[in-house]
Amino acid sequence: MDAQTLRSIQAPLKAKYREDPESALITLHAEGKLGPDVTFVLNSDHTSIISGLHPASGGTGKEICSAEMLLWSLVSCAGVTMNAISTSMGLTLRDAKVSADGDVDFRGTLGVSKEVPVGFKEIRLHFTLDTDATLEEIATLIKLTERYCVVFQTLTAKPELTVTVSST
Repeated sequence: MDAQTLRSIQAPLKAKYREDPESALITLHAEGKLGPDVTFVLNSDHTSIISGLHPASGGTGKEICSAEMLLWSLVSCAGVTMNAISTSMGLTLRDAKVSADGDVDFRGTLGVSKEVPVGFKEIRLHFTLDTDATLEEIATLIKLTERYCVVFQTLTAKPELTVTVSST
């Protein structure tokens, strides 16, 4: 896709959101249900995924760990966002790879130590670009990718999180 095509697709959406800001607020949805052997089955219109414990917390390694899915979400969002921004900027990326590594101390999630927090201690996001763009253009591309990547910003600025429970 070229910049002109992307702009023509996004222009009516931007105009609509400027005119009616409430129309820009979309509620996304995810759900799943218990699976066998300490797994959880996620279902969407696109696919089903079976998640399970990471081997470091007793899992088999056959299922996807939710923490890995968080990294996948970050990589995917950053990649799509970078692709859209590079298109808008008119930068040619012959190839691009986005990767993320995150450090988790499983003593926290297993309750071995109350002093160890549950979750990622550090996440490192890395971009490998094959481009003729200048260093300044690349810096702008990455800065804008960080700014407009939903998952990156969600991890950076903790959202309000509520929990409800119901029974059937």
